[in-house]
Amino acid sequence: MTGNMPVTYLHINSMPRSRITIRDVAAQAGVSHQTVSRVINKNERVSPETRQRVETAITKLGYQPSRLAKSLATKKTHTIGLVVADITNPFFFEVARGVQDTALEQGYNVFVCNTDDNPRGEQDVLNLMASQEVDGVILSTASSTDEELLAFVENYKPLVVINREIDHPKASLVNVDIYKGAKLAVEHLISRGHSRIGMLAHQGHDPDEVRRVQGYREVLQAHGIAPNAEWLALAPPNLTGGYTATQKLLTAHPEITAIFTYNDLMAIGALRGCYDMGIKVPDECAVMGFDDIKFSEMLQPALSSIRYDKYLVGQKAMLRLLEMFEKPEASYEPIRLDVELVIREST
Repeated sequence: MTGNMPVTYLHINSMPRSRITIRDVAAQAGVSHQTVSRVINKNERVSPETRQRVETAITKLGYQPSRLAKSLATKKTHTIGLVVADITNPFFFEVARGVQDTALEQGYNVFVCNTDDNPRGEQDVLNLMASQEVDGVILSTASSTDEELLAFVENYKPLVVINREIDHPKASLVNVDIYKGAKLAVEHLISRGHSRIGMLAHQGHDPDEVRRVQGYREVLQAHGIAPNAEWLALAPPNLTGGYTATQKLLTAHPEITAIFTYNDLMAIGALRGCYDMGIKVPDECAVMGFDDIKFSEMLQPALSSIRYDKYLVGQKAMLRLLEMFEKPEASYEPIRLDVELVIREST
C-alpha cells in the first residue's frame, strides 16, 4: 500500500436509524402493542401505572406515532377544511389566522381552499374536502345557494358557516351583526349632512337578500329618503370592482355626495376612483367601508369603516367545530358578534 491511498471514515452516528415502532415501545414498557395503542389514543381502559410506563417508554425511545395509523384507529384525520372566497382579501387572512391558531392548539391541521367567489368553484372545493376526508369544514364564502349547502351538510361532515343563514342540525353559524353595521354606516353619513348616498354591493348576490343593502335602504327610508335603485351599483367585491363601479356611478349620478361600500377593498377602489376623477374625499364625496381591515387606517385619507374582530370570528368558528366533534348530536345556537363604527378622514 502507498501512503497516498484515500481513506474513508465511517461515521456511525450519521447512519439512518430504523424507525421506532409501536412494538418497540411495547417491548420497552413490558406491555402489548394493543396497550400502547390505547395509551396513544387516550383510551381510558388503561391503569395510571401502565399509562406512565408506556409514556416513559415513548419519551425514552423518541417514538412518533404515525398520523395515518392514528387516523385509521380513531376514524379522524385531525384536519379541518377552511373555505374562503378570496384569500387576497385581508379580511379572510385574519379569519384564517383565528382558525389556524385555535386548530393548532388542539392538534388539528387546517387545509385552506380559495374559491375566487365562484359558485362552481365553491362546489368543487367542497367536493375536494369530502374526498380528502377532513373531519369538518368552516365555510367563509357565500357563493353556493342554500340548497347546495344543505345538500352538502346532509351527506357530509359538521359544517360551521360564517356570515350567512342556513338551518340544518349538522351546521352551526358564526355571524357578525352585518345588518346593524350597515345601519350604523348610513346613519353616520346622514348625520354628516348627506342625503344622496350611493352604495357599491356584491354583484354575485341578490341585493334584496343582502343584509348590508337591507340596512342601507331601511335607514334611508327612516329619514324620509326614497332609495334610488340607480344609486345602487353591483360589482366584484375587490379593488378593481370598487374603482370601476365608483367611476361609473359618479359619472352617471354626479349628485351623489357619499358612497357606502360592501367591503373595504371596494372602498379603497372607490377612493382611487374619486382621486382619478378629481373628486375630493370627503369634501365632494365621502366614502364608507365595511370590515375595517388593517390597511384602512393607513390610507390617505384614512378610511371610515365598520369594525369587528375578524380573528375572533375564526377563533369562534374553530371552537364551535371542536364542540361539534365532541357532541355531534347536540343542537347549537348561532354565535353572534357585535360591530362598531370607526370614523376616520374619508367621511
